[in-house]
Amino acid sequence: MTRKAIFYHAGCKVCVSAEQALAHALDPAALSVEIVHLGEDRGRLAEAEAAGVVSVPALVIDNQAFHINFGASLADLRGTV
Repeated sequence: MTRKAIFYHAGCKVCVSAEQALAHALDPAALSVEIVHLGEDRGRLAEAEAAGVVSVPALVIDNQAFHINFGASLADLRGTV
């Protein structure tokens, strides 16, 4: 059985580069990766925040957020900065 991972990003150059280099490099036999573009799907911002994401790009595996480089904060995406 594969575990689920969610890769959150905002579509910026840093995010797209991380998606191409990391999210697509993960073994699909071990992890089922869902890609979530928070710039287009702002309805999932609260979900990302609840998972521990504070900036994107970020990968969440087993309820643990791994922040990759820095593209944008969730506050930037909400427009609350």
